[in-house]
Amino acid sequence: MTPASPPGAPTDNLTRRQALAGIAAAWASLAAGPRARADSAGALAQAPEPPDALKLTSIHQEVDFKAGPPRLYEALLDSGQFAAFTGLPATIDRREGGSFSLFGGLIVGRNIELLPGERIVQAWRPADWKPGIYSIARFELKPTVSGTTILFDHEGFPEGSYASLLSGWNEHYWGPLARYLV
Repeated sequence: MTPASPPGAPTDNLTRRQALAGIAAAWASLAAGPRARADSAGALAQAPEPPDALKLTSIHQEVDFKAGPPRLYEALLDSGQFAAFTGLPATIDRREGGSFSLFGGLIVGRNIELLPGERIVQAWRPADWKPGIYSIARFELKPTVSGTTILFDHEGFPEGSYASLLSGWNEHYWGPLARYLV
């Protein structure tokens, strides 16, 4: 017997373990490049991975969305909306210092700085990292004529994590978020 799927999740007969394993495998899949541009369908322009990727401990991306900063801010910090665009459970305490658990517990952390409609800074980590190891994820929301550009910086992650984290941001955040906001 498989557990009930969260609202908005695919309706196939995957067990929770299979779904989490699939997400973990996707996080470790193809690298997409240091700058990404999402179109209205969530497709991302890709650049080649730098040759020294195994030593990199930071990612910078600029991702365009056709929604305003307040809408993006809400989607990233509202448990229900986050679960809706990712298809997996999310629990987010929207206060500075509040904890979060995303993708059914695969990603955990705390909100460090929250400036509504402008900035989100989080201490962020996959649950399988060694205890006490956190990176910093910073989402700067800049209004544009057609919506918002997220200036995204992810810093301080362990060497060797670059490719999987880069593909994870593209495949599990930017693409699904762009499709959700259409």
